[in-house]
Amino acid sequence: MLTLRKSADRGLADHGWLKSFHSFSFADYHDPAHMGVGNLRVINEDRIAPGTGFGAHGHRDMEIVSYVLDGALAHKDSMGNGAAGRHDGVIRPGDVQRMSAGTGVQHSEFNHATGQPTHFLQIWLLPSQRGIEPGYEQKHFDVASKRGRLALVASNDGRAGSVTVHADAALRAGLFDGDERAELTIDPARIAYVHLVRGALRVNDRQLHAGDALRLD
Repeated sequence: MLTLRKSADRGLADHGWLKSFHSFSFADYHDPAHMGVGNLRVINEDRIAPGTGFGAHGHRDMEIVSYVLDGALAHKDSMGNGAAGRHDGVIRPGDVQRMSAGTGVQHSEFNHATGQPTHFLQIWLLPSQRGIEPGYEQKHFDVASKRGRLALVASNDGRAGSVTVHADAALRAGLFDGDERAELTIDPARIAYVHLVRGALRVNDRQLHAGDALRLD
């Protein structure tokens, strides 16, 4: 079954400094029909104005993946990331960052770009196990690795050089232009969720535009 979710049907929070589109129920946006898909709980498409960001706040028992599209995001957390001598915590286009909240973590995220908004996706996955030790991982996936293909960028076992998430899920990213196309065989027992960020795309004869999503199950 194919279920199309139009961009305009998403939740929207516009705080001036932050414009955030919610694919699933989040914060003040609540829709019982859109509470997530399988272990996928959140897809927020955020734009943060220059010089602003999210102050320190806490999470627990969630796998949080951030993927920057434009600009740069400065991350600091209670594990020491973003501090001198540790991972600098700056996420740039092509980077995939995974933060395992586990037993609890505090972090902040600020626009690190000069004079431009930072545009990124934040994806939350329900963990396979609660109460794990908090963790952090970040890897870069260049344009060539995603051109005309669905590159694996996160998985439950870190295969093919992907970031490891403690969740029964796999995340892929692709860049397509002109006649470029890719095929992916999906296990009948699994659910796939395609989210388009830019341009237009045809998936199994369904047309998607920026912000649209397609559920396949």
